[in-house]
Amino acid sequence: MKRLITVLLLFFIYMQNIVAQVYTPTPENIAHRKQFQDMKFGMFIHWGASSLLGHGEWVMNNRNITVDEYSRLLHFFNPQSFDAKKWVDAAKSAGMKYITFITRHHDGFSNWDTKFSDWKITNTPYGKDVLRQLADECHKQGIQLNLYYSLLDWYREDYPHETGRTGQKSDRKGHGDYASYLQFMKNQLTELLTNYGEIGGIWFDGHWDQTAPEGEHDRTSRIDWKYDEIYGLIHKLQPKCLIGNNHHMTPFPGEDFQMFEKDLPGQNKSGLSFQEASESVPVETCETMNDSWGFNITDRNYKSSKQLIQYIVNAAGRNANFLLNIGPMPDGLVQPEFIDTLKKIGNWMQQYGETIYGTRGRVIAPQDWGVTTAKNKTLYLHILNSPQQDGYIFIPEFKDKISKASLFSNKSGVKFKQQAEGTFVFLNGIALDDTDTIIQLDLK
Repeated sequence: MKRLITVLLLFFIYMQNIVAQVYTPTPENIAHRKQFQDMKFGMFIHWGASSLLGHGEWVMNNRNITVDEYSRLLHFFNPQSFDAKKWVDAAKSAGMKYITFITRHHDGFSNWDTKFSDWKITNTPYGKDVLRQLADECHKQGIQLNLYYSLLDWYREDYPHETGRTGQKSDRKGHGDYASYLQFMKNQLTELLTNYGEIGGIWFDGHWDQTAPEGEHDRTSRIDWKYDEIYGLIHKLQPKCLIGNNHHMTPFPGEDFQMFEKDLPGQNKSGLSFQEASESVPVETCETMNDSWGFNITDRNYKSSKQLIQYIVNAAGRNANFLLNIGPMPDGLVQPEFIDTLKKIGNWMQQYGETIYGTRGRVIAPQDWGVTTAKNKTLYLHILNSPQQDGYIFIPEFKDKISKASLFSNKSGVKFKQQAEGTFVFLNGIALDDTDTIIQLDLK
């Protein structure tokens, strides 16, 4: 009898854990997922005290700066030229529909007036809450605001730093206490989701600090993050808010979108993307405008507008949003190189955004010539590379009946032929655009 009671008790605990992992998104959350997919293009902003050192957002870890040394940044971080309107204007000029802003990166610095840490922007000579200004401007201009929040911390002693992969040279004297750190994160997340109006999504990062490197067979976390508690809190405070976690794995229970870092879904050039793209939640991929996320004064490897436009198109063709990063300078200004490129992207989006916004990808697998986006009964063939065959492109196994084919730019007719093995679209007389030649197929 005693053994039976023990077995039943263990079974009850097991079932409780299973129930805790069940997540049923609300109708407004489901609707917001579709809205998020329709947006297609957003701005990532890496900025904070780390920007002062001009060596990227990982500078504290990469240069083995101790907590005591790094804390001196608090006394001279003074972004007097910060203007939330200029940041939002830059995003809108590029055709972006949302902004994901770094509220707190791995160095633990909070870009808002939090009550739960003194290591924050309102304790600098600047003294103002930049998140408040940015949130107000986003809401005013109709740009969705998402918030990045780091799960790991190189600054706080209660973060379980002993088992972390990074931040080991910051000279912390104490020991990690995850119960304390978890409560701290809950307190901050409650502030973020209570005091700044509607938040479109929370973009978590840092889970990988407590796992084996990407590509290892076992990437089990060395700590229990208690995501059921964290995610449950977020969904309670703002049910519509989408949750994503940059753990480089299949989405966990409670997550509403999946992100890829520097890779298009299905690619793994960075060595971070061994996971498959989700078919059940929206997908997003992020990339930088040069090689750095945070401000790096010597990084001159700027991507061209053509490269970035093709990234937008390639992402959309794979049914993913594209989150393009800027790293503003420590004074709050955005580099002119970034502004110029964003305007060029915006000019292209004004002309061709109809083939990107509100579309879905993966209707046709990516081809050597490019990708396809779809909206209702319209397909857009994005020819990004010169076809291997002279004078036509081929869509294998495509049998949906086409009523009309035309060049999107001027609506002139395009010849096509449909056969059992697929569809031929002929390019005779068409001057291919160096960035993207778009052919529209209207389906019956």
